[in-house]
Amino acid sequence: MIPRLTFTIVFLILCSLLEVYTYQSLKTLIRSNWVLNLYKIISFILMVYILYRFTKFDRTQGQTRYDMYTAGLFLLIYVPKFILTLTMFGEDIFRFFAGAFYHFSSSDKAVSFLPSRRKFVSQIGLGIAAIPFLSLIYGITVGRYNYKVIKQTLFYPDLPDAFDGFKITQISDVHSGSFDNPDKINYAIDLVNEQEADIILFTGDIVNTFAREMHPWIDTFKKIKKYEFGKYSVLGNHDYGEYVEWNNDFESKEKNFNEIKNLYKEIGFNLLLNENVKIKKGNDEIALVGVENWGYKFKQAGDLNKASENLKKEDFKILMSHDPSHWEMEVKNHPKNFHLTLSGHTHGMQFGIEIPGFIKWSLAQYMYKQWAGLYQNMGRYIYVNRGFGFHAFPGRVGIMPEITVIELKKGNFVV
Repeated sequence: MIPRLTFTIVFLILCSLLEVYTYQSLKTLIRSNWVLNLYKIISFILMVYILYRFTKFDRTQGQTRYDMYTAGLFLLIYVPKFILTLTMFGEDIFRFFAGAFYHFSSSDKAVSFLPSRRKFVSQIGLGIAAIPFLSLIYGITVGRYNYKVIKQTLFYPDLPDAFDGFKITQISDVHSGSFDNPDKINYAIDLVNEQEADIILFTGDIVNTFAREMHPWIDTFKKIKKYEFGKYSVLGNHDYGEYVEWNNDFESKEKNFNEIKNLYKEIGFNLLLNENVKIKKGNDEIALVGVENWGYKFKQAGDLNKASENLKKEDFKILMSHDPSHWEMEVKNHPKNFHLTLSGHTHGMQFGIEIPGFIKWSLAQYMYKQWAGLYQNMGRYIYVNRGFGFHAFPGRVGIMPEITVIELKKGNFVV
């Protein structure tokens, strides 16, 4: 961990640098001293408040809702200023070389070495900076509860006949500790229930850290209807309570973990812990396999071999594994041939650009090869749900919360 004094110094230096450039930009556009002074006062107060909140972070409690909103305020203020600073710094580089050229080529040495700042550059910088500013405001106020139903149809030549047209609803990454709007969550549950599916699968992260976070929402999630072929779930990395300091109180950590596992039962889901169940329809069956969290960078409690005991390569298998890095590292080339893997975890970083058919970008793609939506390898598919809730940042920009509906069809692979 970075010592708080070091963090404070680095924070103040970086934020002060951003404030200097932002102020210089505003000076080229605003001539009123009282407006500029008011800006300086407000900026200073906000910087001190954010620093205070960051330094008061309690590692025994993890990120609270107030910490999350502080992180949102930090991004809202300093991401636009960072972009504006890049613009102004680029102008400074131009001014330096232009000044050097004029200084050494001109006989008039009285001319200032650095040309004055140009108003239109500040206008361009502020215009560009307004894009993330407005996007973040939208993400915090609207985007985080802007639920989207995304439908996929997958074709398998070896799908058992009785399961032709079988529909799966998937939710993931609820993060109930972040919720603050019962009406929006009730709307989302209604949206889940409106989907005509045969089974619902929940791929982990019911809380941020503590079981108590879900208590106000249990009755809400109990409203998820019964499905003919059941309601199943697996654990996500946040369900293990790994991201807080327990001060060697392993008994409390274990108690919290057991309570979290019980939460899934309380809302009507069967939690699969490195095990499989057979889903029977007519004279046919498929295997549903659920592993505990297995992540390349996070908790590795999943045991795929144990979870798939007594299953054969030719059995049609659906795997629930929270972290998509598991598919990349172990599942996609596994000899038992897992036909479909359902994951979540990434949230698509809750920030990106998605225009179907044109562009799909997020910082998440630099951390995970499979980060949102559908991917395939040699006829084996993984679908990465973008998440039901939100965490760390109290909003979603471009990457909306998702309810997935996947229909399985008998037929040749469609790439």
